[in-house]
Amino acid sequence: MIRVNKGTDSRVLSVGGYQPSRVVPNSEIVDRIDSTDEWIRQRTGIEERRFAAPDESVLDMAEAACRQALARANLTIENIDTVIVATITYPYQAPSAATALIARLGNPKAAAFDINAACAGFCYGVGMASDFVRSGTSKHVLVVGVEKLTDFTDPEDRATAFIFADGAGAVVIGPSDHPAIGPTVWGSDADSRDAIVMEPSWNQMRAENSFERWPNISQQGQTVFRWAVFSMSKAGLRAIEAAGITPSDLAAFIPHQANVRIIESMAREIGIPDTVAIAQDIRTSGNTSAASVPLAMSALLKERPDLHGGLALLIGYGAGLVYAGQVIELPPKPGSSE
Repeated sequence: MIRVNKGTDSRVLSVGGYQPSRVVPNSEIVDRIDSTDEWIRQRTGIEERRFAAPDESVLDMAEAACRQALARANLTIENIDTVIVATITYPYQAPSAATALIARLGNPKAAAFDINAACAGFCYGVGMASDFVRSGTSKHVLVVGVEKLTDFTDPEDRATAFIFADGAGAVVIGPSDHPAIGPTVWGSDADSRDAIVMEPSWNQMRAENSFERWPNISQQGQTVFRWAVFSMSKAGLRAIEAAGITPSDLAAFIPHQANVRIIESMAREIGIPDTVAIAQDIRTSGNTSAASVPLAMSALLKERPDLHGGLALLIGYGAGLVYAGQVIELPPKPGSSE
């Protein structure tokens, strides 16, 4: 009989985030897309976002976020046995961003792999990391969401140029003496996968010999909006039920930062009480895809340190159309004895 590790619970030990230094207000974008600051704020809630420097890479941002998460967990990279990087903007098919990252961080023997689940990638990674710890496959897992979306955004596309931004967020997931990460609820609506696409494809670019630029992300805004509000609200409720709690037990709601109107509508559909803190990091960070949930978590805990240790509903969703969510216990305050 195969021996299976039993009884090990998992938790988020720490969170780290990194944002580029360049702040880009709406006023810097509106002329190229024939829009206004007021229109962007009303449609999405975005006031400003961060753009990486031309020589600032996905790996640069991921490394900074990881080092902060490790320091806050009081761990070193040698304590990490698995690294999961969620990204759609690393410019190499192989080798993976994760292997390049662990070489930089100083533990090139750790297990390492990338996942492509777009804006849901971080929550996919959290679910896998929790299972790895619970099964004994890993002891400490570093989960990173990182994007340089400005490389894949048409600056003159009126539907997307004002939405996307750059950044990285990371968490360390390790053992716990009590359940602190609920079951992951995930899935997809692949029949509608063309609602968000990156085009042209590599095949098309090769056929047309058009490698002067990267592919660009485009989306069917209304289709995505309706799907996110109604389908993701149901997924959030399933994650809450799977964790054995009710919305009133939550301290925070940290969804993918796609649009303030989506966030507010989801909160109403789920029945999030007014006492629950709702992350709206999109206002100053834009949509950073796989990085948005950990960045929003980091920003919310900085603003509300009293939320450390409280329960939070995470949910990510994006191209595919794919989604994943879970209830977690937010990490303890850095330096605490928990």
